[in-house]
Amino acid sequence: MTSAVTRASRVTIRPLVLLGMFACLAVPAATQGGAGMVPFSTQIGALPDGFRTTRTGKGAPATWAIVEDAGATGGRALAQTSADQTDYRFPLAVYDRVDAKNVEVSVRFKPVAGGIDRAGGIAIRFTDADNYYVVRANALENNVNFYRVVQGARREIHGVTAKVQSDQWHTLSIRAEGDRFSIGFDGLTLFTANDRTFASAGKVALWTKADSITHFDALTIKPLP
Repeated sequence: MTSAVTRASRVTIRPLVLLGMFACLAVPAATQGGAGMVPFSTQIGALPDGFRTTRTGKGAPATWAIVEDAGATGGRALAQTSADQTDYRFPLAVYDRVDAKNVEVSVRFKPVAGGIDRAGGIAIRFTDADNYYVVRANALENNVNFYRVVQGARREIHGVTAKVQSDQWHTLSIRAEGDRFSIGFDGLTLFTANDRTFASAGKVALWTKADSITHFDALTIKPLP
């Protein structure tokens, strides 16, 4: 009798478990505390839900929108499209649905164009357009650098040489735990660094520089304990 009941229970539970799994998959990452991949499912030319734009420095306002890209998830990428050549200009697309101090963030990015610069990056512990950490990869300089931006002034914490190809998809990542930061590029950890400038939680943002036309895809945010 016990075996029969157990078997019956298993038959009853399995569909419920599967139903729950599919229900979870249907909920956007933004409604689950920001954990997981951030959806870019919006119309071409629009800004995805949960994002706002700003910029550090001078020059024209940041211009971000969903564009068609066959190499991106679902054929769509989020792109900074302004070609303003002001050198000290850092457009940001800020994701407002996550506040985190300890966090792991990764994104696919493709440097498309830019004569002054051709870069893509991730900002974390973002409090406003003049205060945050940022890791960025640059296809004109072939390097990956980690910076702090304090009162609008950018200062390098650490950086390394790395081959960053234009018109190719790359993966950039950063893991922040307390004052320790691990920087990854194309699946490899490039370096770790320590800094105590920003010790509080903040937003996550995508970042470019000057006239960089850069496409972004598969933004994944994982808050850590």
